[in-house]
Amino acid sequence: HKKSKSTVTQIDKIRVSSELKRIRTELKRLTSLFQKTWKMELYRLLLFISCILSSYGRLNPNRFPDDFFFGTATASYQIEGAWNLSDNFFIIFIITYKYGSNGDIACDSYHKYEEDVALIKNMGVQFYRFSLSWSRILPTGFDYKINPDGIRYYNDLINLLIKNDIVPLVTLFHWDTPQPLEDLGGFANELMAEWFEDYARVVFENFGDRVRHWLTFNEPRQICLEGYGGDGKAPGYESSGIGDYLCAHNLIRAHARAYHLYDQEFRPLQNGNISITLDAVWSEPITNSTFDKEAAERVLEFQFAWFADPIFSPNGDYPDVMKKLVAERSQKEGFRRSRLPEFTGKEVEYIKGTSDFFGLNHYTTVVTKDAPDTPIGGKPSSLKDSQTVYSQDPSWPSGTSSWLKVIPWGFTRILVWIKNRYGDIPIHITENGFSDHGEIDDQGRINYYKLYLSALLDAIYDHKVNVKMYTAWSLLDNFEWRDGYV
Repeated sequence: HKKSKSTVTQIDKIRVSSELKRIRTELKRLTSLFQKTWKMELYRLLLFISCILSSYGRLNPNRFPDDFFFGTATASYQIEGAWNLSDNFFIIFIITYKYGSNGDIACDSYHKYEEDVALIKNMGVQFYRFSLSWSRILPTGFDYKINPDGIRYYNDLINLLIKNDIVPLVTLFHWDTPQPLEDLGGFANELMAEWFEDYARVVFENFGDRVRHWLTFNEPRQICLEGYGGDGKAPGYESSGIGDYLCAHNLIRAHARAYHLYDQEFRPLQNGNISITLDAVWSEPITNSTFDKEAAERVLEFQFAWFADPIFSPNGDYPDVMKKLVAERSQKEGFRRSRLPEFTGKEVEYIKGTSDFFGLNHYTTVVTKDAPDTPIGGKPSSLKDSQTVYSQDPSWPSGTSSWLKVIPWGFTRILVWIKNRYGDIPIHITENGFSDHGEIDDQGRINYYKLYLSALLDAIYDHKVNVKMYTAWSLLDNFEWRDGYV
């Protein structure tokens, strides 16, 4: 059947008009997509430029306040050595260290503590942060058997520091659980809170007459996330999304018991202060979208406020978003209840406010993007629970540790975040530092300290953050856990 020429022309016009509309619609879509992509790429470019410039930027010209203190730090297993003296049962690390290295000798500070103190004195710093070995003091982990040689060693160290006008800042636990207690589940066992309180009592009774500044735990996130949720730290249980939450729950309870013990029984006579030290990276959104900004905040809540909120927030307890998301994902995974344990109302009140200052370890920054469609299945994890993905740009300046990117403005931002969330509590920087290859002319480390101290001054003067002390990590080139001495 043949159509007339006019009919064909009319049909062609309709087709052309329809096609033009489709093309215009597609052009609008592509233009919108280009604008969004351009904005995201521009944001990433500006973020990259900011990271690079911050490594060569201006330094804050202000001086630190007159009442500001500087110090340096170590940890018992990383420096002491003397593993086979006086029935000392360190935790058996089930992860493999590089080249078979371990902390059996380390820096041999057990025998060379006088040299350590001389080095600290020569540096001219005001305090020395070190940790006690639970197993060196209580070989079985329990307080029925106290090792007099362990008490003697720490007494000698403390007395020599005081003699040299160096203030001791003492950490009760820096990752070296007595093996007999780990055999019973370690921090997965709720009785660990009682055993830690017993250990703290022995410590306060023996050293509290001279030590005025205490930390209960160093970096509980590392202990729980890497040790009970993964195999990056001892004991390496790899129970992600369950063991890490259980560890944190019992560790926070242990901290609170030690705090109340000191506050009620020892502070009236010894007049010291006590807190906990938490580690935090700064989390920057990878784009300026609302979703990525909220994701960056969730990283801070899941990895930092996880421990900080129960202790430092006005209402106590875990962050609301954490409780909500873990419960929702647990249900989808088939669990009968949330994998995140719950504090009772009485426990929330008991834990809240158990701090005299805010201890902070900070080294670096990450960028975060929203990941709302993480598939259900496989092993649970806190990262899946948080619905985020975070990373670092390999082109960012870094130390020999690939994760240690030099982003000083992240230091300022985490300090401001703490002030905004927890108020004007005094903040003690208990670790900050840089890894290199051991060169004497360590310009990379010098540059890192200049930039991060300048960022600290920005926080103090531009944002009125109440920072009182700074600790350089570390006094000695020590045993670096899974990385050994490499």
